[in-house]
Amino acid sequence: MSIQKSFQKKGKALTSLALATTLAVSALIPVHAEVADTTVNWTREQVSKIELNKDNTLPYLDISKLEKFTEDYHIWDSWPLTDRDGNIASIKGWKVLFALSAPNDVLPGKVHDIATIRYFYSKNGKDWTLGGTLFPEGASLGSREWAGSAMTDDGKIHAFYTATGHRGQEPLTFEQRLAMATGDIVADSKGVRFENWGDHKIILEPDGNYYQSREQAQQGEGGGYAFRDPMWFKDPKTDKEYILFEGNSGGAVDDRTFKQEYAGSTEYTSENPVPAGAVHANGNIGIAEVVDGDPSNLKMLPPLLEANYVNEELERPHIVVKDNKYYLFTDTHINKYAEGLQGPEGLYGFVSDTLIGGYEPLNESGLVLANPPENPYQAYSWLVLPNLNVVAFAHFGDLGDMSISDVGNQSDEFQFEHFGGTLPPTVKLSIKGDTTKIGKEFSPGWIKQ
Repeated sequence: MSIQKSFQKKGKALTSLALATTLAVSALIPVHAEVADTTVNWTREQVSKIELNKDNTLPYLDISKLEKFTEDYHIWDSWPLTDRDGNIASIKGWKVLFALSAPNDVLPGKVHDIATIRYFYSKNGKDWTLGGTLFPEGASLGSREWAGSAMTDDGKIHAFYTATGHRGQEPLTFEQRLAMATGDIVADSKGVRFENWGDHKIILEPDGNYYQSREQAQQGEGGGYAFRDPMWFKDPKTDKEYILFEGNSGGAVDDRTFKQEYAGSTEYTSENPVPAGAVHANGNIGIAEVVDGDPSNLKMLPPLLEANYVNEELERPHIVVKDNKYYLFTDTHINKYAEGLQGPEGLYGFVSDTLIGGYEPLNESGLVLANPPENPYQAYSWLVLPNLNVVAFAHFGDLGDMSISDVGNQSDEFQFEHFGGTLPPTVKLSIKGDTTKIGKEFSPGWIKQ
């Protein structure tokens, strides 16, 4: 998710307003594909090369001057409707954008507790009209809906989302399962709507082997737990289809042992010993293959990438294919780095000649774009579109030295004043081989091709 549990700034631990760490897991055991384990490690040595510069640092954003995307709701994580090949879809000339949402009178720290997916439609891809909730009230699985993706094929929408908790459950839990539903798309001169939804299905849950289960996470894990953010992907080279997702490496912390490949070269570790506390970082990027063209039938594969002893949370993973190369992107927070490492709130990326295996960090460290040091939490949840436009959401601005944990102790007025809850300017990204550069800014929410 997008609102972080804690930050680290100038050596201080900053606690956020959102996710709890108690998470549940279900009993479904997915089928594993018979493939070679070619998971790549994002290493401590690579992360140590992170450096802010003009090519990766976003300009300062005055959140107070942003217009709300919709008057009645906060919105954060967003994603467009795509076709089955992953291109931005056009439905009788309409583009569709989805976003997590909560009523605008809800304090920022509570939005994840009632998150609902809403959608917007637009003819030009930059001026949007609120269409309503994606699903009928009470239809989705879980007590709230977290981020996902959506693709259309033959007049249908296949909507993927994170089913979090269970309806009617008290107190709230943070069990996370990958879910989907299929419905009809109806478009006319007035706009777009979705009808005739089929049954919602749980399509994937953690297995405890490749991906950490809730029981394993509760056995002394210091960080969070994640199994969320299903993202549709079709490989243009093979026409095989997949779901990417965020997870954590399987196993309990007491069973986790350090491997040199997690850190990098022996020369690096001889000068930079790995702290014992780094064991709690076990973020990974998962992938599952679609079986026989049925998006609800998945074969779980080994992770594309792991960040053991490096980072505990690699959110909203997605792939863009350009110049016959696979560009794997993910988001993470300041506080999610393992002990002894530092990195900004940012979009990170990796490149490979193949979908499975071979990923190397972009720009040597992996950092693609970051918030400026003077406003380190101004935006988050970046998503790179096929046209290399990057959308995100405006988070917290102009906090000075105040920690996020302090924000919750301020007046409601202060909290609303410093929270974005809307979309910031879209940013153009340029990519050449294994290097990237931030380019022109466009209007907030601009996804135009």
